[in-house]
Amino acid sequence: MIDRVTIDKIMDATNIVDVVSEFVTLKKTGVNYKGLCPFHDDKTPSFIVSPAKGICHCFACGKGGNAVNFLMEHEQMTYPDALRWLAKKYNIQIAERELTAEEQQAANDRESMFLINEWARDHFQHTLWNHPDGRALGLQYFRSRGFRDDIIKKFQLGFALQQRTSLSKAALEKGYKEEYLVKTGLCYLREQTGELIDRYSGRIIFPWFSISGKVNAFGGRVLDSRTKGVQQKYVNSPESEIYHKERELYGLFQAKRAIAKDDHVYLVEGYTDVISMHQNGIENVVANSGTALSIHQVRQLRRFTQNITLLYDGDEAGIKAAMRGTDMLLQEGMNVKVLLLPDGDDPDSFSRKHSEEEFRKYVEEHQTDFIIFKTRLLLDGVNDPIKRSEAISNIVRSVSVIPDQIKRDTYLRECAQRFQMNEQTLINTANQFISGDIENQQKETERLMRREAEAAQQTAAHATANQQPSASTEAIGLHSIDEQTAKVEQMLIELIIQHGNAIILRDVETEDGNLINLTVAQYIDYDFAQDDLHFSLPLYDSILHEAAAKSADEDFRADQYFTSHPDLAVSRIASQMAMGHYHLSKSLEMKIDERMLLQKTNHLIVDFRIDIKSRLITALRLQIAEAIKASDMTKVKELMKELIDAQKLRDTIAVKVGRTFRG
Repeated sequence: MIDRVTIDKIMDATNIVDVVSEFVTLKKTGVNYKGLCPFHDDKTPSFIVSPAKGICHCFACGKGGNAVNFLMEHEQMTYPDALRWLAKKYNIQIAERELTAEEQQAANDRESMFLINEWARDHFQHTLWNHPDGRALGLQYFRSRGFRDDIIKKFQLGFALQQRTSLSKAALEKGYKEEYLVKTGLCYLREQTGELIDRYSGRIIFPWFSISGKVNAFGGRVLDSRTKGVQQKYVNSPESEIYHKERELYGLFQAKRAIAKDDHVYLVEGYTDVISMHQNGIENVVANSGTALSIHQVRQLRRFTQNITLLYDGDEAGIKAAMRGTDMLLQEGMNVKVLLLPDGDDPDSFSRKHSEEEFRKYVEEHQTDFIIFKTRLLLDGVNDPIKRSEAISNIVRSVSVIPDQIKRDTYLRECAQRFQMNEQTLINTANQFISGDIENQQKETERLMRREAEAAQQTAAHATANQQPSASTEAIGLHSIDEQTAKVEQMLIELIIQHGNAIILRDVETEDGNLINLTVAQYIDYDFAQDDLHFSLPLYDSILHEAAAKSADEDFRADQYFTSHPDLAVSRIASQMAMGHYHLSKSLEMKIDERMLLQKTNHLIVDFRIDIKSRLITALRLQIAEAIKASDMTKVKELMKELIDAQKLRDTIAVKVGRTFRG
């Protein structure tokens, strides 16, 4: 456990901009920072980071929170792990006892898998540098490829011994469990014997890192002398809870700062392409390891830059690689260029032949806009009318997915000139593609909505079958709330989180004759207690009561306290509400004095009371209708009296805020 004092120390030291900048490219706008949201498909920057409040928030999808919330959501960390990550970043010591064997066994799978991967990374590195076979085979291979020792260490490359059980035996001796050796893919069980076998034996090792630097997978390559007749030159980690191939890009952890700085990324195919370019001083490079790009990989890159150059060798395989996933890049608003290297070179060999300056100059002079590249590729030398029309349609299809209308129209105009065709014909064709895409998206959305609705109905039916509401709640139908009530409750909690510690009444006389000051939280808590009122959500009640109790402390600041609250549900709500619906600059923020706060608080309390009475009135009317249907006139009279009393009380309360009701 991490004690509260240490947590407070970590939160005080944490700079939300520094943390988010590790994963998202931010630009300063006024007093805040803005970037593309990492939690959804964000076309325009909607992710706001407030250094003053120490929180982030997306105004499109609603996700965000403080630095801990952000790390937990983005990196799928546990709460303690997020705190440890921050403590390490800010050099804060955490005094924690060693986990017992029982506690280690109870640790969740993700944490255990990361731990065993980190151990395996260290094991492979130690073997490479210290074992005779590691130095003679693995290290010699890397050096023969021209890799300097500092680059080998930078990418934490390693070597796995040829013995098929070397790693598994070492891991078991260290106390790591067979279960996690198999789950991470480091080992597999031989079907016939059940023996634990190393997956990467006799291979050089390339660790994969998550964007935050955790080891989540490995790639292993057989040495050149053994590649003849080998079906799998490379073996990669299988899919697991911590590694999803379609979401990862090799080298992104090492490249993210350079990508953001240069506002540009090179995409290559393999491990050695990335490593050689780093050695040559070009660090804004990642690899998709020869597979087709996925939407997840594209969106990861787009958080850092919109400019990408596809860098492949000029053979047929390189051309196919350049064509894969490019429509997806265009659709995500990326500016795509292509460069096919000459003379059978790949980025690895080309970067070793040229200096950094020569490399960058060559790229700048020879890279081609993707639409032009595709036009040349598909149309050069094609005279057959059918094939030509198919090629043009293919090119216009790519142009149609570009979200920026000005850019799309510019391409269509240029294509019309190149194809010597009527521009309007290409525009009409592109519009047909766009209409078809929209229709398909609508159909898919409708399918998803139907599935969600069916799931919600099943959940509601299950909840109803198991629900046992109290007699009073069941009688008046108050176990569900309408949108208006939910809105009022949210505004009250937002007021408590933003201004809960602010004094709104001074020198209030208590029953024993003492004079006290009341804060917003204390005032609301006292008012609710008079009639035993409660929020519909128990979490809201907890926030109110805690804010009222903490108001006695002079140092209490509601927004800071709740955004760093150890209860994650509380901190998430607080972070979202502390950001507010609109984030104004300091010069535009309206100063709220005690009188204005008191007026706002009273207004919301009255609205809350009115909504409760309105729900009661609705429930009574339904019960009256049921009683009439059952011809129970005695019940009708009783309910009518309750209804009239409820209406009078509601109307009396409503007069205070100038609201009127009919019936």
